[in-house]
Amino acid sequence: MPTTSPRPLVGRRDEIDRLRTLVGAVERGEGGALVLRGEPGIGKSALLEHLEHTAPERFRVIRASGAEFEGELPFAALHQLCVSVLAHLDELSAPYRDSLLVAFGLADGEPDPFRVGLAALELLAAAAAERPLLCVVDDAHWMDAASTRALTFLARRVAAEPIALVFAARDFGAAHELDELPGLRVGGLRDVHARALLAQERAVTLDERVRDRVLAEARGNPLALIELPKAGGFAPPSPSPVAGRIERSFQARMAGLPRHARLLLILASADPTGDPALLWNAARGSDLDVPAAIAAAEASGLVRFDTRARFCHPLARSAAYRAAEPERRRAAHRALAEATDPDAAPDRRAWHRAQAATGPDDDVAAELESSASRAQARGGVAAAAAFLERAAALSLDPGRRTERTLAAARATLETGGAGAAADLLASVDTEPLDDLQHASVDLLRGRIALVGGTDGAVGGPELILRAARRLAAVDPERSRECLMAALETGLVVSRAAGVMERVLDAVRSAPPGPGPDLLDALVLWDGEGHRAGVPALRRVLTGDDAGWTRAPALATMIAGELWDMDLHAAVVGWLVRTGRDTGSPIITRLGLSQMAVSAVLTGDFGRAMAAIAEEEAIADALGDVPQMYPRVRLAAMRGRRQEALDLFAEAGRRGKGQLAASTPGPEAVLYNGLAEYPAALAAAGRAVAEGGLYHASVALPELVEAAVRCGEDAVAESALESLVERTEPAGTPYALGVAAGARALVGGGEDDHREAIEHLAGSPLAPELARAHLRYGEWLRRAGRRRDAREHLRTAHGRLSRIGMEAFARRAANELRATGEVARSRSEHTYDSLTMQEMHIARQVAAGATSKEVATRLFISPRTVDAHLRNIFRKLGITSRRQLRDMPDLG
Repeated sequence: MPTTSPRPLVGRRDEIDRLRTLVGAVERGEGGALVLRGEPGIGKSALLEHLEHTAPERFRVIRASGAEFEGELPFAALHQLCVSVLAHLDELSAPYRDSLLVAFGLADGEPDPFRVGLAALELLAAAAAERPLLCVVDDAHWMDAASTRALTFLARRVAAEPIALVFAARDFGAAHELDELPGLRVGGLRDVHARALLAQERAVTLDERVRDRVLAEARGNPLALIELPKAGGFAPPSPSPVAGRIERSFQARMAGLPRHARLLLILASADPTGDPALLWNAARGSDLDVPAAIAAAEASGLVRFDTRARFCHPLARSAAYRAAEPERRRAAHRALAEATDPDAAPDRRAWHRAQAATGPDDDVAAELESSASRAQARGGVAAAAAFLERAAALSLDPGRRTERTLAAARATLETGGAGAAADLLASVDTEPLDDLQHASVDLLRGRIALVGGTDGAVGGPELILRAARRLAAVDPERSRECLMAALETGLVVSRAAGVMERVLDAVRSAPPGPGPDLLDALVLWDGEGHRAGVPALRRVLTGDDAGWTRAPALATMIAGELWDMDLHAAVVGWLVRTGRDTGSPIITRLGLSQMAVSAVLTGDFGRAMAAIAEEEAIADALGDVPQMYPRVRLAAMRGRRQEALDLFAEAGRRGKGQLAASTPGPEAVLYNGLAEYPAALAAAGRAVAEGGLYHASVALPELVEAAVRCGEDAVAESALESLVERTEPAGTPYALGVAAGARALVGGGEDDHREAIEHLAGSPLAPELARAHLRYGEWLRRAGRRRDAREHLRTAHGRLSRIGMEAFARRAANELRATGEVARSRSEHTYDSLTMQEMHIARQVAAGATSKEVATRLFISPRTVDAHLRNIFRKLGITSRRQLRDMPDLG
């Protein structure tokens, strides 16, 4: 705790009450987070200080602060917060302990990029097991990106831990990760409180007219009310913000200090660590009279030196740094670089050397490049980008400058900074580039276009395709990789019109690969149709040379186009295994999304919900948007009208790419289940018109059914013809059963109904088999064979109800009622009463997983898992983990 008593707060009753509520919840074991937002000087830091002093004695307080000049060092703020509880590291499992050690630069290696936040949560939870924990983070807007991501992740997961996190941050101005947390805006003081605060200041006597002008100019800003009178009343009216006038007030106070004290303040402002030992070494290296400088600086009230160098306010530090002449700042960084241990802190040393440079310096650029490699290995992509950008600026050799700029652009794009990456690429346009570098620029611009907006749907794949053409002569293998990337991004990410045709045209004119690959098979499929192309595609996907692993999302679509659930399952299994083995969040998320889709298609809705929950947990850990398509598909198959319509609307708001293009298919399923056939006809028609792999094919059976029900015979016959053209070469039970069912609808042949049931009985597609019984039962009832109809409608209703296809089950019940029989009411499904996350936890625990193992999968704490389990037990009316194993839908 701070050793000095804080200044009494004036006019902050509401803010203090909010902080007391948070602390009170923590005393009951209920953690939480709060972000105090407001302009500089508004009193956020004072509220944090008040919170620290008034926290109950048994609380442990740990603190950190962002630094304006430290945003390039990954996990700096997180390390600062955790340093006083690192004694609990041994209580963590080895992967978590190692992740933190590597992230903090205390060990070599590469941390799991989305494990650090959970590791930090486990560390703080271990410390909080001894006594409640209050984590205070000032100047959070200046935290490095890696720390911001980890602490935001952590703050959303402390509900079941006796931990409070309170951040103070300036208004962000743009979207920021801390916006996801509960916030409290700290505004200016009301006039009565502003006058009371000004009256407390005895250092300067103000007449009434000056006091009124100070009050008017300060606009309720407490620091302005305190500092402006110290600068000699107040400055002339100025359009500049209050923060700027406060900085000038601090600078005016510094101007009156002795030279050695001013230089010490510049050194302290240039060192983000606040480490006194480093500061004293740098000061002695600058020939300063350290004791005299310390005494004068502390007497000014601008800074205090104890365990750390602490400025009275972040604006004071900023003022000290900005007021210094450029040469003074460079000299300060030079002294700090010389005082920094090159073995213990090589990145800080390189950073200080870069700030001290007056022009290009290849030695410093090389150091920065090494720092970028270390930062990237520690998960600090934003830091790596900043180091590389500075390294490029300091490079003398044009070739090295270009390579470093391209590397900086790649790293910047990985952080989501598409605009900044584009600016970096613009800077190399005037440099002489070889073919490989031109191709790298095109590839990066293609990726930027895909991220950047609606124009990217066309421009992104086209730029990647241009890169492939540039590389065709100099690097044929990489050229084919670019062609594959253009195809995958065009079909899977953006659904750009005509992209497949353009890519396959390029493949036809490109040098051949070392052997037949996925691109060659697609050329055959595109040019000679399904009968020639399907066998080639199957050979590529099932052969020993798994070249498709470089385009796994495309492989899942092709498996669907082949109507081969076994092949799809093999691809999905590879994705999940590889993603987990390598720690790749992208591959893991794709695998889980496809696992969910597969589970929906096979009627295992509980497994689908569990996979969706795990994918969403990883997305949340990365600060990304979860995949929507599995949710859309599940809601449509369950027949939950409003839930599905809400998801369709959300997909429409996202407005572009694969998601928007793939939604009409599930819409058709929903409306066919609800017996709203005109709407199903329109949706299926849109899906088929979109064309392309998979989505058009699986929409054709829906189009046939909707068209038949609407009396659109020509549409139904055309759709059937297209469907048979695709399913016959595939030859799987799924393909043959769906085609037979569609023929039965169009031609009304009983043998086709029986054939559909026979084929689908040999496939894992339980929903399709249940629908085949439903269609046959409907046909039998209309043929006047009510007894035979009841058998199939009863079977359909039972199967559809057990699966959870509520709309289709109602259709079956209505048909059964028309035969004179009332359908039995269905039993409740376990997943009807659980959230997706609860379903995942229940299934994992039923399979024997511990709370800690479940927590690892869902990126939450074991205590949170236990809290969810209590809710699950209550909802299901059970009392133990053992009873979960006997619940339906949890196998």
